[in-house]
Amino acid sequence: MNIDYQKIMEISSTAKQTQMGGRSQIEAQQLGNLRRLVEKVRRKSPLFAELYEHAPPSDTVQLQDLPITRKPELMIEFDRWLTDRSLTRARALEHMEDMSNLGVPINDCLVYRTSGTSGEPLIVASSIYALFELPQGVEAVRTDEAQMAKFQKLSDELKNGTGVPVAITGGNGHFAGNTMTQLMQNLNNGPSNFAFISAEEPIEDIVEQLNAFGNVPSIRTYPSVLSILIREKEAGRLHINPISLSLSGETLTEELRQRALTVFPDAFLSSAYSSSECVLLGKECSHGRFHLNEDWVVLEAVDENEQPVADGVLSDAVLLTYLANDVQPFIRYKMGDRVRFYTDPCPCGSPFRSYRVEGRQATILHIGDVALSALAFDLEHEQASRVQLVQTGERAFEIRAEIRAGADVAAVFDKIIAEVQDLLRDNGVSDAVIRKSHQAPKLGNSGKFQEVVPIN
Repeated sequence: MNIDYQKIMEISSTAKQTQMGGRSQIEAQQLGNLRRLVEKVRRKSPLFAELYEHAPPSDTVQLQDLPITRKPELMIEFDRWLTDRSLTRARALEHMEDMSNLGVPINDCLVYRTSGTSGEPLIVASSIYALFELPQGVEAVRTDEAQMAKFQKLSDELKNGTGVPVAITGGNGHFAGNTMTQLMQNLNNGPSNFAFISAEEPIEDIVEQLNAFGNVPSIRTYPSVLSILIREKEAGRLHINPISLSLSGETLTEELRQRALTVFPDAFLSSAYSSSECVLLGKECSHGRFHLNEDWVVLEAVDENEQPVADGVLSDAVLLTYLANDVQPFIRYKMGDRVRFYTDPCPCGSPFRSYRVEGRQATILHIGDVALSALAFDLEHEQASRVQLVQTGERAFEIRAEIRAGADVAAVFDKIIAEVQDLLRDNGVSDAVIRKSHQAPKLGNSGKFQEVVPIN
């Protein structure tokens, strides 16, 4: 498999023209891409041909004319969903049973799955165009001037310097992060230009490997891993000074951002919002806002009844439409992400709508009538590498922790439990039972670490 770099350059040129054309050009490009996608899926996907039987003609259709789709119903109909009629569920599952197939295409499509934290795993099939070429071409020209200056300096330093760029991701399976990592190693039969460290490894081993590299110019990982690296740096155990920190896969809080820039003052920190279904959801600008690539992606912010919410209002979910994936159409596809669109233009000058991501429904703790975001909990302890709060019943919780050698285990657990009880009490929950667990903290199937695990 080879990347078509000429195509990426053409994509960049078109993306730049769309941006320069302002709102009218963006909306026209989006509508044209939508209608082309609807026309194809009507012809090639038996499921969507049925779903769109009574929708207006493809050349006049509007997004709101189309029904909402959901993962459970789509997965049941997997073999009727895809436009590649030879790519069946059975064939995809067989392909993913073999780890040597990681990053290897089927019919020029990459196949991977989600971790299934909110139910049945989703099997995703994407062309190299939708997964790599389009995102590369679009994002190359969607950077504001302040970021571009920093990025250029970073690029020059990486080209002229030495050292080992590192990716710390995980998951023992065909997940999106693993697939993209292996894809980068396979492209054009070229050698890997970075080192891979599994996020599942003990923190002490991760730190030891990073220190052994000596010069680590860049790290690509999850915010949850970054928070641990920050603690290791603050404690004096981690000795690297990267100049690039690229984050995705989880919500980056402002507190974590500031801590990262304090302990890694020379680093250019960039955060991307992506999902297994769509890697092009947005990157942060220099003002801390995500900008939606509206020519190729639509996000509809909706409430619990799947009705639109106004800009400025936090949604209960979003409806995703990714206009580039014509192999496996995600059109008005419901996801549990909670977003809030800004009501004012972004100071960076981008004509694309801006928004913040404020977690997922899967990260909300429900305790009676009280709902708490996982971000409300501060589970750090200087004598623990990882701490995890697991909800085992509506008002029952357990604490799992990796305690450092030589620490007073009982004292560490007592302090963490007391802090969790205080937070719950401050939020109106005074009768929760929190116990120490002898189990070690567990990473999710895709290698991400959830500090707070709500009950299923």
